Amino acid sequence: MKNAIYKVDHYGVRNYRTGFLTLISVGLLYLIIALLSGLLLMFERAAPGANITSFGDAFWTLQMSASTIGFGDFYPVSLGGRTVVAVMFYIGVGLVGFIGAIIADRVLGFADTSIKNRELRHQNAEILAHNQLLEQKLDRLIERLGREMKP
Repeated sequence: MKNAIYKVDHYGVRNYRTGFLTLISVGLLYLIIALLSGLLLMFERAAPGANITSFGDAFWTLQMSASTIGFGDFYPVSLGGRTVVAVMFYIGVGLVGFIGAIIADRVLGFADTSIKNRELRHQNAEILAHNQLLEQKLDRLIERLGREMKP
């Protein structure tokens, strides 16, 4: 079975499939938002003065919390609701930051160390093979000189 998260090159280096990881991260983020939206709505429906009165309002609030934008048009008034939003903030910061880092790497093209490592390993392998060839030639030359020097 093919590994969907990474592939291993001929040097044994794991090359992560960032597109797949991004897709999984976005899916996970929205799954968590959807699940926590139900919990947030449960807390807020029972609270006096609540302005989060539908699943859509709860979803929007948690999406804005995860992105750290937080427009403020909807906000929790209950302790349970505030706790859910706080939890979503911390989860969202991690996931949105991870997704942002992947996108920035793709768009801005930061130095890919795995490519550099592969190039260096390839160069080192060539140098090692050349050194081994030179050692063999030297061994043959020393052996030949030894035979010629014997009386």
